[in-house]
Amino acid sequence: MYKPLTLEGWQVWDLVQRLGGQVRVAGGMSGSAVLGWDMGAALQLGAALGLPPLIIAELLPPIEAVMVRKTNEEIEHRHG
Repeated sequence: MYKPLTLEGWQVWDLVQRLGGQVRVAGGMSGSAVLGWDMGAALQLGAALGLPPLIIAELLPPIEAVMVRKTNEEIEHRHG
């Protein structure tokens, strides 16, 4: 349903799979929340993979928004 339709889309999806350790998290006494990916690291990794920065800037933020929402929902579900 959401699979990439272009080469650039597949390249950014590959980048997304590599960003697991590049997550910004905020936490406190009431718990923690994912804020998003470290976009500086994402741009550097994308450049190392040969991706144009414009493609990363266009395609990554909407994917990031879904990742943040779903991850925070899962955190909330686990901690009730």
